[in-house]
Formats: sequence, C-alpha cells, structure tokens
Amino acid sequence: MTTGSKNAKNKRLTVPQFAARKGGEPLVCMTAYYTRMAELLDETCDLLLVGDSLGMVLYGMDSTLGVDLEMMIRHGAAVVRGSKTALVIIDMPFGSYEESPAQAFRNCARVMAETGAGGIKLEGGQRMQETIAFLVARGIPVMAHIGLTPQAVNTIGGFKTQGHGKAQRKAIIADAKAVAAAGAFATVVEGVPEPLGAELAKVAANVIIGIGASAGCDGQVIVTEDILGFFDRNARFVKKYAEAGHMIRKAAAEYASDVRARKFPGKEHTYAQRDEKSEG
Repeated sequence: MTTGSKNAKNKRLTVPQFAARKGGEPLVCMTAYYTRMAELLDETCDLLLVGDSLGMVLYGMDSTLGVDLEMMIRHGAAVVRGSKTALVIIDMPFGSYEESPAQAFRNCARVMAETGAGGIKLEGGQRMQETIAFLVARGIPVMAHIGLTPQAVNTIGGFKTQGHGKAQRKAIIADAKAVAAAGAFATVVEGVPEPLGAELAKVAANVIIGIGASAGCDGQVIVTEDILGFFDRNARFVKKYAEAGHMIRKAAAEYASDVRARKFPGKEHTYAQRDEKSEG
C-alpha cells in the first residue's frame, strides 16, 4: 500500500479528499455490509460502499428492488462502526429518493444521521440532476451511478451492459456530465464497453469509479464476496482473488465429520470440573 492510499494521520478519508484524487493514484473501493468485513477491509480501501447489492448477496433476493431503508441503515451503521479510515457511502434503496428532491433529502438525511456515513449513492443520470443539486446544496455528499443501473433492471430488461450503440453512448456521456455538474463528487459507471468507460474518466469533471468499465477510470469498486469466491458464478468483470466458498464448504465438512465421530470437542476445547474449594 503506497503512502498516497490513505490519510497520513490515519484519519477517516473525507469527501473532498476523495474527490481531489481524480486523475491520480486509482481509488480502491469495495462493498461491506457488516462490521467484521469493514474491519478487515478498512486498512486497504479508500471507500467502503454499503451497497443495496446486500439484498442479493446476504438475503438471497433476485434483484436489489426488495431492499428497504431500514436495511440500509442497519447495515450502514454496522460498517461505520467497523471502519476507521475509509470513507463510507451508503446506497439509497429503490423508491426512497425518486419521487422528489424533498423525499430524497428527508430519507438521505435520516441515513446520514442514523449511520454516521460520509455520503450516499443514488442511481440515475440526467433525470436525477435536480435531486443531486438539491441534496448537495443541503450538505449531503452524493455519489451518482450510471450505465447499468440495477434498480432499473425491469426497465432495461435485465442485467445487460449499456452504451453499445451511438444513442446509448451519447446518453451515458450526457449522464456523466450532468451528475458532475449537479455536484456529485463521484460517479459509479457500471457495465459499459471499455472504450466508453475510459472516455468518461476523461470527459467527466468528477471522480469516475468503474465496475465492469475500464482500468482507465479513476478507481474501481467491486462486490467483495464476488472476488473472495463466495459464489460459483460471477459476472465477466469479476476476478476471483480467493476461493472462500470452497474453503467454507471444506471447513464445514471437516467440522461435521469430527462431530459425528465425537472427535470434537476435544479435551482442549472443554472446561475441567472444579470443586467448591478451588472455586472459593
């Protein structure tokens, strides 16, 4: 880890510090949904994203649409407790911000107050420009999310890459510029062709964080459980750095074998009986 990766005084990275890293050393972002994972990732990551992907990763949902505000607040607070130096950003769930800027502010303010997070993330480009500006003007840092937006899965017809045709490419570039102009300190760009991801990092004034985009982005974000190998199948843009799923199955099988053979618990895992005199 280079000296530029974290604050020298070991303080939590702020939104302005994160934003100032555009064009410099790539920013490292990973998802975290609970305290222990946040503790493990905090030393390495510049940003921990409490993504609404927790609906699929932790709760077995088919999409993120079933995630509600209470879930995001509970998990967000847990991640803040487990981290010390990483900037923590929390996803706003579907239906919690789209109705109006006032609705968005009310729910975002609650998330910020009840979790202690450094900011929120919401999906949408040009259509969310007014809302982003409204939130930023009232003290809520916003990370935008364009390209493949999972909360729009029913509108775009599934988890499909975006930006292949001229019209889509033009629209995504316009989205990136619009959210940056509205004050979003960073934008997640998901599931776009590599040349488009690289171009967005050049034309957008704010930090561009890629996921299934381009190594030319200002940083990358990934679902932690994906790169740890929790799942047998992953998206094309996922590189597995561990095989935790296999390790868990193996450990569980060995434990089960020991239990059934009465090898566990052994004497070293149990407590000896003490008489009343020794207790006194």
